[in-house]
Amino acid sequence: MSEVIIWGSGGFAREVNMLCDQAGVRVLGFLDERADEKGRVVDGLPILGTLADVGHLRKAIGVVCAGVGDPALKLRFVQITTAAGFKIADPIVHPMVQVSRRNAIGPGSIVCSGVVMTVNVRIGSHVIVNLNTTIGHDVAIGDLVTIAPGVNVSGNVTIEEGASLGTNAAIREKLHIHEWAVIGGGSFVREDVPARTLYAGVPATLKKHL
Repeated sequence: MSEVIIWGSGGFAREVNMLCDQAGVRVLGFLDERADEKGRVVDGLPILGTLADVGHLRKAIGVVCAGVGDPALKLRFVQITTAAGFKIADPIVHPMVQVSRRNAIGPGSIVCSGVVMTVNVRIGSHVIVNLNTTIGHDVAIGDLVTIAPGVNVSGNVTIEEGASLGTNAAIREKLHIHEWAVIGGGSFVREDVPARTLYAGVPATLKKHL
């Protein structure tokens, strides 16, 4: 059984902990930069502090940086984790999710219960694919992307680094969601989304530049 520690101690980190239980991955505890959180017990596991507090585990465990949903915060956790010499955990996939041998999932990514993906799907590193998401054929998902529950991604869609898709969003086929874009919950996206913009609505339209 592999062993990991999880960055974050909030709601999604707790969901990752449950996913690890289901996937046969042992969690030793959570990491949290808030000094007053160290030692608190969350869902039966301790908040261990920061990487400085677990240096003795550097060669023994993998670190899950996707215990938080914010792509920018995930990026910072990745940077400090790798700089400190820790290894990134293998992807954690719910055991009921079928992953074709023609698909690929990068290190540190999280694939939750109820996800359905078809063929030639490429998922980068530190990606969150949350509950009951569907991903069509030939979809490419970049590093650090966060996909909230119930999102439907049609075939031949490209989602670039750091993008965030809100709950129950739907993405039409053959579109390009550029880096660090945000799609509002419940939106229907029918056109390419430029980098660092917020699109929302039915149909989704530009709301602001980020």
